[in-house]
Amino acid sequence: MTRLCRDCPRNCGVPRPDSLAAGKPAGFCSMPLAPVVARAGLHRWEEPVISGDRGSGTVFFSGCNLHCVFCQNHEISTLNRGREITVERLRAIYRELAEQGAHNLNLVTPSHFVRAVAASLEPAPPLPVVYNTNGYDTVASLRRLEGKVQIYLPDLKYADPETARRYSSAPDYFDVATRAILEMYRQTGPFQLDADGLLSRGVLIRHLVLPGRAEESKRVIAWVAEHFRSGEVMFSLMRQYLPCGRAAEGDCPELNRRVSGQEYQEVEQALFDSGLEDGFVQEEESAVADYIPSFDGSGV
Repeated sequence: MTRLCRDCPRNCGVPRPDSLAAGKPAGFCSMPLAPVVARAGLHRWEEPVISGDRGSGTVFFSGCNLHCVFCQNHEISTLNRGREITVERLRAIYRELAEQGAHNLNLVTPSHFVRAVAASLEPAPPLPVVYNTNGYDTVASLRRLEGKVQIYLPDLKYADPETARRYSSAPDYFDVATRAILEMYRQTGPFQLDADGLLSRGVLIRHLVLPGRAEESKRVIAWVAEHFRSGEVMFSLMRQYLPCGRAAEGDCPELNRRVSGQEYQEVEQALFDSGLEDGFVQEEESAVADYIPSFDGSGV
């Protein structure tokens, strides 16, 4: 069986098979409706309010609806390495991660599998659910998750349409992602921390500083500061950029370097001046490949 897919802002409208056995998937994500997963396990390298001391129970989905030229997970997001599983197996993975001591269930790049994810969260799993997304989500798809996701962890990658077009073929990214973030906040309300200082509910917005894009990063910060007051959302300013994927292969030479200390400090100062008080910054040591997990199918 195939369905015309309009689950993400690409609005491909192409027949998308239930599984790989039913035919070759079409559309931007090139994935079936059944989830394809590259790794599941404890992940200790998220923000402290997510990872805690035992780790976040992370499920890395294969494929993506953005295909950023610099993606650190290029092996699975663009090359689509992973294993197709059933919704029932996905529920079992949640239970296994809980038994391993995970603080939460962290669903990474789930947007193109929103139907399967929504189904997998019934009945509700035993841990808070983190929807770890690139931010390129439709409001309609997010509403499928209302009451099922406690924590939204979206990127807000770009403010400029041309940057989003060049690096992710998505000139509408900022308009789409900001609408999505406002919907996420509508669902969760102000963030809440539990007795151990872990995020139990709310929105944590991430922004990765890119080489040569300091002014754009400031525009992202300005939008967040304009739309949210202290105590409403958390913000994570990320310094971990490494040339990966097509950026490392020379397709975008301006991205084939790390972010300089001066660039990050300039953006960091803009964050401090913005009035946003709840969140995180990163040290230079975060920009190493050691934090990229091995997508070897473990836990799947």
